[in-house]
Amino acid sequence: MPTLEGDFSPPTGRFAVVCSRFNSMVTEALLSGCRDAFTRLGVPEDRVDVAWVPGSFEVPVVARAMAETGRYASVITLGCVIRGETGHYDHVAGQAASGVMSAGLSTGVPVIFGILTTDTVEQALNRSGLKAGNKGAEAAMAAIEMVNLLARIRPGPVAGDDPSR
Repeated sequence: MPTLEGDFSPPTGRFAVVCSRFNSMVTEALLSGCRDAFTRLGVPEDRVDVAWVPGSFEVPVVARAMAETGRYASVITLGCVIRGETGHYDHVAGQAASGVMSAGLSTGVPVIFGILTTDTVEQALNRSGLKAGNKGAEAAMAAIEMVNLLARIRPGPVAGDDPSR
């Protein structure tokens, strides 16, 4: 029985990162980890475009718009939602997750969920590189793996290969 899986070889094509400004101390660290992982895995910095949005709630609409352009092999979403004293957290976290999933399903482009949803600031800092690795780096790795997997499933040109776009 054949097994299909992606690998971490540097794929062709461009990558997009949609990053939330809200909780910027965390999201800037996530973005740094993402960029570092791309570099380590052989994706040149000039093939990664970054779009900043106000908060995690706004991430999905820009992720979908970027995926719809056909310029990107994958779109990574980075943000940070920290639980507070009201139900606001549940709405933002849930809608961000749903919107990111919808962007990927509706476009066929891998849209990677790198939005932290934590109970405390300490947890968010730990997951953005302080202690428990960097989820931004993990998102870059997931993007590369998904692009390579999809190239095996649906061979042909990779999105973002056309320099005229």
